[in-house]
Amino acid sequence: MKLKNILIVVKDIDKSKKFYHDLFGLDLVCDNDGNMILTEGLVLQDERIWQNFLGKEIIPENNSCELYFETQDIKAFIEKLEALYPPVRYVNQLMTHSWGQKVVRFYDLDGNLIEVGTPV
Repeated sequence: MKLKNILIVVKDIDKSKKFYHDLFGLDLVCDNDGNMILTEGLVLQDERIWQNFLGKEIIPENNSCELYFETQDIKAFIEKLEALYPPVRYVNQLMTHSWGQKVVRFYDLDGNLIEVGTPV
């Protein structure tokens, strides 16, 4: 068995597509009318479709999972994030773990948790 995709729920699929392209360089692979597959296996699902499918409330900023990305130049990434998407809702500002990895955590436009770190 193979994991194929990670799906996140978003309110405005076009804004989210732009967000993930602007910050992470993810491009559209397939648009299934409310369900967009981006490169690297990230799927954006329109909130209304997901809510109808599940029959349950969507809870932003639930902090139950995160998307993790790596970059060599984390300071440049943070500058780009703050320039393109102010005000950023940080979970934690740039910090250094005891093992030396630098990370920052923030929410995307819909309250999905994202971590960006330097390679370990």
